[in-house]
Amino acid sequence: MNRTFTSHDLPALMTGIMATLAGIGIARFAYTPLLPAIIQEGWFTASQGAYLGAANLLGYFIGALVAHSLSERFSTRHVMAASFAGIALSFVLCAGEGGFTWFFFWRLVSGIAGAILMVIGPSLALAATPTERRTRVGAMVFTGIGLGALLSAFIVPLLLELSLALTWGALGLLCIMAGLLCDHGITRLALPATASPTANKSREYSGVKVVVWLVISAYALDAVGFVPHTVFWVDYLARENALGNQAASFQWGIFGLGAVCGPLMVGALAQRAGWHYGLAIAFLAKAAAVLLPVFSLALISQSVSSFMVGAMIPGIVALTSGRLAELVGPTEHKKIWGQATAAFAAAQAVAGYAMSALYGVWGTYSPLFSISGLMLVVGFLLVLLSRGLQQRNAALTAQNRR
Repeated sequence: MNRTFTSHDLPALMTGIMATLAGIGIARFAYTPLLPAIIQEGWFTASQGAYLGAANLLGYFIGALVAHSLSERFSTRHVMAASFAGIALSFVLCAGEGGFTWFFFWRLVSGIAGAILMVIGPSLALAATPTERRTRVGAMVFTGIGLGALLSAFIVPLLLELSLALTWGALGLLCIMAGLLCDHGITRLALPATASPTANKSREYSGVKVVVWLVISAYALDAVGFVPHTVFWVDYLARENALGNQAASFQWGIFGLGAVCGPLMVGALAQRAGWHYGLAIAFLAKAAAVLLPVFSLALISQSVSSFMVGAMIPGIVALTSGRLAELVGPTEHKKIWGQATAAFAAAQAVAGYAMSALYGVWGTYSPLFSISGLMLVVGFLLVLLSRGLQQRNAALTAQNRR
């Protein structure tokens, strides 16, 4: 496998990285360090702020459902441009105190647009990348998630010292810049790489449908583990544990650094352990990292939790995609991956609203980390079970052929 990038990869990388940067890195993650500020400024109560975060999760589910049909019906370039514009507007038009309904609507829009970018952007990048370089490019495009978190960790605290309204507007401008760079990449993409007939041949996967759905179910449980750190982590540290915005933003920066490193880490892991064992290890590592703050909030514990959860968020995305491709073959992968994305988005939205409601009842975030950590442990067990069923199916098939 070619381990280096060439100049021909740059348009694909620019397209995919800018899409993931805006789609989740800014649309989702930039809200996390904003949450304590909008509560402290009196724009919304803590409970309302949590529900606004969950609005993005609901939008992400809607966007995951409509992304493919929109890209088939309309120009992909125009759909992506509209999505970047939607995210930019969601920040610019909320750069001031307003009603809960107004903010809820625009956080919903940001989620819809973000999911569309996350589905279309990486697919477009990979379609224009030769087969021998797709693993490397496919891992790199998800670094945009971490870059967005990293940018928001450093930019948001600095801008908040000037004005909360200015911070919202600046994030909107950042989305516009990302959109222009993405469009620049799209216009320079090569024609989609043509796979060989052997590569296009769909693998018969009727015998592993249960295995596939176990992996998808585990991925949906990963969405539950995704919520506390991506929605409540900064507020949990800054307000609930009185560590302050600066210390909490520092942890968000470590989270972003982990998210940048994650795709590279799991790429190396998959090469050594394979897709299945790599995915199992990633689930176990993420479960431990999510549960760690429940037992210790020492600086080293915070930092390990921030980095590992940040790394495993894009890491598990890449590993799940690779594991599903291994199971169903390249032709069926797009359809199955769409189903997995929708399952993830649905579980994420339900978890977001349920956890916001539980926070409203309990008045503390701590139990939410425990719940998410346990769900990740169940996901780890489902991944292991999927391997056992796959081996049993293979043994039965071999026996029937004798």
